[in-house]
Amino acid sequence: MVLGPVVGALVGGIAAGVVALAQLVRPDADLLAAVLGVLVVAGLSGGLHLDGLADFADALGSRRDRETMLKIMKQSDIGPFGVVAIVGVLLVDVAALTACLQAGFGWQAVLIATTASRLTLPWSCRTSVPAARPDGLGTVVAGTVRPLIAALTTAVVLAAALLLAWPDLLHPTTTTAAPPLAGTATDPLQFAGIAAAVLLAVATSLITTRRARKALGGTTGDVLGATVELALPVTLLTLALTA
Repeated sequence: MVLGPVVGALVGGIAAGVVALAQLVRPDADLLAAVLGVLVVAGLSGGLHLDGLADFADALGSRRDRETMLKIMKQSDIGPFGVVAIVGVLLVDVAALTACLQAGFGWQAVLIATTASRLTLPWSCRTSVPAARPDGLGTVVAGTVRPLIAALTTAVVLAAALLLAWPDLLHPTTTTAAPPLAGTATDPLQFAGIAAAVLLAVATSLITTRRARKALGGTTGDVLGATVELALPVTLLTLALTA
């Protein structure tokens, strides 16, 4: 689980390459590049995280008792709450990434967001969060990460994300004659936005696991996937608003 952000960086790197290539071929097609980037992220994860999001949304939407919600999450079908959840996060992903592309911070945004969204995994598996059921992925990984390790992982991801903006902050643009380098931060607001995006991904994990513990008694594999998918639009939206 601690290596989750590394996997996120690999997935995000491939998606960032696709986004950059799409922009190179069609510089005026930001929406197309955003859709391709989001689809690559979803495809490389096998749709497992989206499936977890749908199952978790259906369980919470049922407003039933704990055992019934766990049964709903194990079913292979997707209900209306799951459909709305998937469509909602994908729409926000595409819209936010499009805004980042229009601001000249496209491939960096998808790389940061995909890595930060996987940062939720060590936090969701910290030692204070038990497994909701005696079997499944949640049982294997629940409670395996110490908070200090999760915090150190967060510091590494945060530092790496800020490095994407650091060169331009050291040499800010002061004249209109020389436009800023596309894809780098031009003021402290975007620099702070990158930091906020990473930290909000962690906050998403804390909030989601708290809700899972209250509703289910702990975490499951579906909850882990749902947390990743919720953190991705949160991160992209934060970057879009500050780009």
